[in-house]
Amino acid sequence: MTPTTTVSTGTNVPKQRASLSLLKTSKESGEQAAETLSADLAVFLSDPSLRSALADGSLDLASYSSTINSELATLERECIALHRQAAPDIRILREEMDVCDSILAGLQEMLLGFQADLSGLSGDIRQLQDQSRSLAVQVDNRRDAEEGLRLFLERIVVPPNLAECICRGEVDELFLECVKDLEEKFAYVQLTEQAIDDPASSDPGFVLSSGIPPSQTAAGKEMIEHLSKLRLKAVERTRSYFLNVMKQLRRPKTHIRMIQTHALLKYEYLVDFLLVSSPTIHIEIRDVYVESMSKTLHTLFRTYHKQLLTLDMRLATRVDLIAVEERALRDAFSTKVNMRKRGDAFVLGDRAKVLDGTISESGGDKDAAASSLPPINAHLASMNGEKYSYEMIFRSIISHLIDAATNEYIFARQFFKEYGQNDCWEAIFGKTLSLVLEQLENYLFNCHDAIAILLMIKLTHSFKRTVKARRIDKVMEPFLDRVANLFWPRLKMVMDAHVRSIRGANAKKVGGGDIHPHLVSRRYAEFTCSILLILNRGRKNPGESNIEGLATPRVNQNDSSSHRGSAGDMLMNDLDVMLEEMILLLKRLADVHATNIKRNVFMINNLDQIITIFKERRVSGKELNRFSELLVQQRELFVEEELLQTFSKMIAFVQQTEAHMSRISAPRSARGVAAPADVVNPDVVESLVREFASNWKAGIEQINRNVLSYFSNFRNGMEILKQVLTQLLLYYTRFQDVIRKVWRGKPPSFCKDLVSTSVILAEIKKHALAI
Repeated sequence: MTPTTTVSTGTNVPKQRASLSLLKTSKESGEQAAETLSADLAVFLSDPSLRSALADGSLDLASYSSTINSELATLERECIALHRQAAPDIRILREEMDVCDSILAGLQEMLLGFQADLSGLSGDIRQLQDQSRSLAVQVDNRRDAEEGLRLFLERIVVPPNLAECICRGEVDELFLECVKDLEEKFAYVQLTEQAIDDPASSDPGFVLSSGIPPSQTAAGKEMIEHLSKLRLKAVERTRSYFLNVMKQLRRPKTHIRMIQTHALLKYEYLVDFLLVSSPTIHIEIRDVYVESMSKTLHTLFRTYHKQLLTLDMRLATRVDLIAVEERALRDAFSTKVNMRKRGDAFVLGDRAKVLDGTISESGGDKDAAASSLPPINAHLASMNGEKYSYEMIFRSIISHLIDAATNEYIFARQFFKEYGQNDCWEAIFGKTLSLVLEQLENYLFNCHDAIAILLMIKLTHSFKRTVKARRIDKVMEPFLDRVANLFWPRLKMVMDAHVRSIRGANAKKVGGGDIHPHLVSRRYAEFTCSILLILNRGRKNPGESNIEGLATPRVNQNDSSSHRGSAGDMLMNDLDVMLEEMILLLKRLADVHATNIKRNVFMINNLDQIITIFKERRVSGKELNRFSELLVQQRELFVEEELLQTFSKMIAFVQQTEAHMSRISAPRSARGVAAPADVVNPDVVESLVREFASNWKAGIEQINRNVLSYFSNFRNGMEILKQVLTQLLLYYTRFQDVIRKVWRGKPPSFCKDLVSTSVILAEIKKHALAI
């Protein structure tokens, strides 16, 4: 039972599956019929008449269906009739279609043959493409090999023209380029594997030969010997060239700068080449250049200084002191004073122009170069018979020295590539700097011109700023410090000599007895003004120090600005001492005169001369204030002495009476008025009144004549005359006041003889207008 059931169940499975399939198919066909029906209904309803008939219920579906069926049957019969009529045409069309099928079959066979042929050609094309790619790779490989071989050969093979130029050609730009190419080839041939692997020393332009370093290739081993020989030849040619050029540097009248620019700096690469290829030859060339330039510069500056010394005018000698003996001013064959010896060494004049511009700090400022004084041309100056003060000579020498030092400092670093402490500059300029110091020291030994020394000190500090701007202060500033250290002691000696001459002077040595301005006072004023003008030069305001190491001159007594440097303080102290000694000397010379009025006149004339020179030079300061105070005092003393000569009785009466009236308490009358007889003598007063009334005009005339004869400075005489006449008017006014105080109640009869002050004032104005 059980097996049979299993079999039957197995045979029914396909049937079930078939029934399920039919059900599924019928279901699908039913769905399609429903969809068709829906579409037909939609078409049916699309007719408006049918849709309206359905809507109002007037349409009979059964009759309408029968109508439709009859119409379909009619159409079917008509279609069959039409098909029968077209049957011959359809048969002909079928025959034609068969013919076309046979033709298309033949074309298909032909195309299939073409396709077979084309499939064979594509294989050939594919094979040709593979061969083309293989050939392209071979061509690229051969090109790379050719390029590598070409670069390798270019770097190691020496062209004939390169060897010919190095061995026999002139040393010029072409020779320089050949040496550069030779060095590149030599450096390439020496490359090792370690040098190539080193990223710091490897050159991306170097090409190896089959991965082998150039120094290990057969060609490299063969060429390194030839390159070394050619390199030695280049060293020999370069050495000969530089030795010949440096021989030209030792020739006289050689333009050194032109040779350095066009014959040395132009080939500075050859010096680097010698340093690498032959250090001993490089040292030899350096030593020869140092020796040649050292001798050349030494000779040039020695000759230049010798020529300039012949142009020195020697303004001052050891006897050119402020208080010089009178006999030193006389000519050998005359007793008259030589006016040319009166004060050239003490007047600054145009000598301060030596400080204008000095030298250009950068060498490129055209305006500065145009405003600066050019150095002295010794040949032209000698031909024209020109003479110069030594500070101009010093300026020319140091200007040339700084220019040469600047040029050599730059050249040595650019040519020999030396930037350390032991460079060749010191060796080149050592002898020249020592020569300049020696020449300066020898000149200062007999130099007595303090103005020249101070101007050279100012120039030295200006040169310090110049070398600092040019960035050569490291080598030149120590030299300029040594120069300044030579000047200050000598300036101190000259200043001390002037102070000693003033301190030891007297009327017997310098001459006296004359009331007019003395030569000593003029020399002192000119000298002091010159010193102060030099110190003041370049200052923007009174409290500013003008140069480093110099004291700032004081503008007034209350100026408390600090002075930098002991040397500058020393100079200012010497001027203070000289001021006091000059005042004492004027007093000693004034004491020679017998009368007080002549002493006063002498002091006034000399003080006025000093003040006038200070004002003419536009110099102010402590010295001018001190002399102005002394002049005021001496003028007051002269006014009193001059009035005492003509109106002494009246002045004595006024002074004594005013003192007496202020000391005593006079007895008074009933009205409280002092009795005249108890205070003054009426007869004396009357005689004074009448004497003044008769002599006052003559006295004024005499005062006018005396003042005009005493004082050589007209302006000073006018001031003093006004002061004398004003003081006279004041004394006479005081005299009248005494008379009014004594005779308050009733003036005496002689009062009618009193001269009116307005009359005296009119007479004073008349004299002033006449003058």
